[in-house]
Amino acid sequence: MPFVPTIVRSENWARAGVCAGLAVTLLAAGCGRARNAAAADLPTVPVQVGRAVRKTLPLRQFSIGVVQALRSVAVKSQVDGVIQTIHFREGDDVQAGDLLVALDRRPFENALRSARADLANARAQAEHAEVEAQRYQQLDQQQAISKEQLAQLLTDVATSRAQVQSKEAAVANAELQLSYTEIRAPIGGRTGQLNLHEGALVKANDNGFTIVTINELAPITVAYAVPEGTLAALRAALAAGTATVRATTHDGAAHPADGRLDFIDNAVDPATGMIMLKATFANADHTFWPGESVDVETQYGADQNALLVPSNAVQTGQNGSQVYVVIGDRTVELRPVQIGRSAEGFTVIRTGVREGETVVTDGQLRLVPGARVDVKAPALPDAASTAAAPAGPAPES
Repeated sequence: MPFVPTIVRSENWARAGVCAGLAVTLLAAGCGRARNAAAADLPTVPVQVGRAVRKTLPLRQFSIGVVQALRSVAVKSQVDGVIQTIHFREGDDVQAGDLLVALDRRPFENALRSARADLANARAQAEHAEVEAQRYQQLDQQQAISKEQLAQLLTDVATSRAQVQSKEAAVANAELQLSYTEIRAPIGGRTGQLNLHEGALVKANDNGFTIVTINELAPITVAYAVPEGTLAALRAALAAGTATVRATTHDGAAHPADGRLDFIDNAVDPATGMIMLKATFANADHTFWPGESVDVETQYGADQNALLVPSNAVQTGQNGSQVYVVIGDRTVELRPVQIGRSAEGFTVIRTGVREGETVVTDGQLRLVPGARVDVKAPALPDAASTAAAPAGPAPES
């Protein structure tokens, strides 16, 4: 039987297209109602929230530092002698110039008397030489002596004067040696352990032994290291005078003390990538002690007027960072965000959240976009975020 083609009119194609479009629209509407119904059927999820706020977020670096005495002096004797008297007790606070130790003065007094006697003899000889030179100068005018005799007498005068100067120096040195029998504090500070007592023999500048060590406690310094990545900002803050340092003892017994950044080392340690800093503290109450470890906080700048959310509001998804935002009907929507640095429990938000919006800080694991939430107060106060109910009508019962 021969094939007979069927001719379909254009109006039939148009009618078919309209029917297909109507079917797609009805299917989409049905799916949308199904999604809304599914979201409506989800149980209300209890969450904790915080606000996106604008504030200044300081740039801080936290380190462990070691307290160092600003000045430390090992007290030694400058002469050989025997200790006669100790004028301080271990742990005393002393001032510069205070008498610490007295040595036996008698050998040095005898040496001084001998030096003064030699000086007197030299002066007498010098006076005699001058008198002789004056007398022979008169004879020379009368041509009663030779020129060689007069020249020799003048030479004797110069020699005797030099001898006087030498003996005067010997007397001054003997007086200096005698003064060294009184060992005085070169700086103000606190004395440490006394290593020698009365009757002990001391040697001049003995490298192997120290009578006592004095540490200056007020002011005092703290040395600590920071990563090399902060060097540029630290140098700028130090030059501008805006760098501040705060130190706290590990036991937490004392209040934090504010200090001044004074020193940045001239090289980064290539083995660790750290650079050494030093800060000075008044330490009037002797809170810090040499050799003690302390917690150091260095502030060297700030992000001004930054948009911040609590750090625990930011989650990591397949496409990067994301945040659940509570909208007016007490449901949530998932937004991708661009973040900056995090510090002190806050994270800087570049895009994705607006100031004043409410973000979920706890309970995200049970959330899906469109889920309804019930805001719960945190069990304990959270210093990093401010729990707040989202704006909008109360949830329907």
